[in-house]
Amino acid sequence: MRGRARLGRRTKELVSRLEPGEVAILDHEDLDEVAARGLVDRKPAAVVNARPSISGRYPNPGPSILLEAGIPILDNVGGEVFEKLADGDWVEIDNGRLYREGALIAEGRELTREWVDAAYEKARENIASEIEAFVENTLQYARREKGIILGSVRFPKLKVEIDGRPVVVVVRGPGYREDLRAIASYIDEVRPVTIGVDGGADALLELGFSPHIIVGDMDSVSDAALFSGAELVVHAYPDGRAPGRERLARLGLSWHEVASVGTSEDVALLMAYELGARLIVAVGTHSNIVDFFEKGRRGMASTFLVRLKVGSILVDAKGLSQVYRGQPKRRYSLLVLIAALLPLALVALLSAPVRQLFRLFLVYARLSLGM
Repeated sequence: MRGRARLGRRTKELVSRLEPGEVAILDHEDLDEVAARGLVDRKPAAVVNARPSISGRYPNPGPSILLEAGIPILDNVGGEVFEKLADGDWVEIDNGRLYREGALIAEGRELTREWVDAAYEKARENIASEIEAFVENTLQYARREKGIILGSVRFPKLKVEIDGRPVVVVVRGPGYREDLRAIASYIDEVRPVTIGVDGGADALLELGFSPHIIVGDMDSVSDAALFSGAELVVHAYPDGRAPGRERLARLGLSWHEVASVGTSEDVALLMAYELGARLIVAVGTHSNIVDFFEKGRRGMASTFLVRLKVGSILVDAKGLSQVYRGQPKRRYSLLVLIAALLPLALVALLSAPVRQLFRLFLVYARLSLGM
């Protein structure tokens, strides 16, 4: 297969620039579900990964998703590929080798369904030791980060009123599109406060909902979302670093900052809780070990602590979609009424007495009008 090369060491940034038919060149160990689905949406001719798409730590679903979509994967070709190629170069993949204008650039493994299945089987054998290390790391950091639920995090006063209202927090995590569509009627009818965590704001916009608040590092959210009128809350770290600060300043936007350990989705959930949300509906959030493996995290201390605090009002979108059926709209009620009356009207018109009565009514109307 042949196409123009599109290079990116950060997959989520590469996806935004990738055009159909191009060859995506990544640097992504253990290709995760969200990244893979983003690539599938862009319809590349092939994917070339500088690192192993399956390292064997756990059975990550990304390579399987690409293969099921018919996208070839040339794997583990080495980081030198980023030095030898530039965006827009025409490249060709043949028999495990990557060429540019006939010159060999890199070699790797073309992944097959059989090889991926065998790699998953080995990864499943290894996952027990990974889980043990994960749990130990979580407990160790939980002791250090317990301040996150003891009131050490300070939140700004926002223009958007959260107190007493339901809140929907959208994260660009596994299954976020399906979850968001499942509760679209809930958002449309209940009108909750919507919080997009970085790219989650774009997910809301895609379905026609405007985010009220955007929280995060501001590294994977579009300019369109940032200029949508949402209040912006930059996730800063206890040491003062705030990756999103520079971008917002460059765009001339104003923002709030919240300094906290953990992830931006932890900050969003905790902020909704501390500002008085009546109910928090989570869309696409990371809540299990595989999710955190995919995020490249070795523990989930902050997430465990946050959910421990907000759990009494936290609902997963999948669960909400099962119990919330929505209120019937007026137009639906009118259509049901018309559908019920129409057969009765037809039966009445087809009966002889009713037809005779109708004719008499027409004669009386003509006489009254002098026609």
